[in-house]
Amino acid sequence: MVSPTPPEKALLFVGTFFTKENYYTEAQSLLERHFGEIVMETPQMKWDFSSHRYRKEMGEPLYRRFMFFKGLIEQDAIASIKLATSSIEDTLAVNGKRTINLDPGYLTPAKLVLASTKDYSHRIYLRDGIYAEITLIFQHGGFLPHINTYRDYQDEKYLKFFMAARNLLMLLKNDQQ
Repeated sequence: MVSPTPPEKALLFVGTFFTKENYYTEAQSLLERHFGEIVMETPQMKWDFSSHRYRKEMGEPLYRRFMFFKGLIEQDAIASIKLATSSIEDTLAVNGKRTINLDPGYLTPAKLVLASTKDYSHRIYLRDGIYAEITLIFQHGGFLPHINTYRDYQDEKYLKFFMAARNLLMLLKNDQQ
């Protein structure tokens, strides 16, 4: 008889879009209260990947940053985490419009997973209106995209950050053993 094996713990991250640094700082503070210490952050990068929806809601120019949290999470916690980040977006909204977009995900040695409130052909339903997708897979020493991977997640500078985060994950896992 085959017995199920528990999944390994994962490194939580949150990807952000925003127009003003103070929006990021406010969200960062709330995220730290919810999820603990931020152990790694990417620099602020101008977001050049077209999305009329975000620009219409938040304005321009849009900036992108990722933050990675020290405490490893259970993979099935991602649905609750997405609900919490959606609540934080609502808390920080001005006149019913988001000031920041918060996209949580997690990293394991084998893959990068994003949570979403939107269904699509490559997403799997988790619970409470939350879906998940494998965005990148780790093979042959690097991350590889899927056909539906967002273009920014395929960008070389982003892939370098995810490799650094994967290296951090391996260190954190070794420290916990």
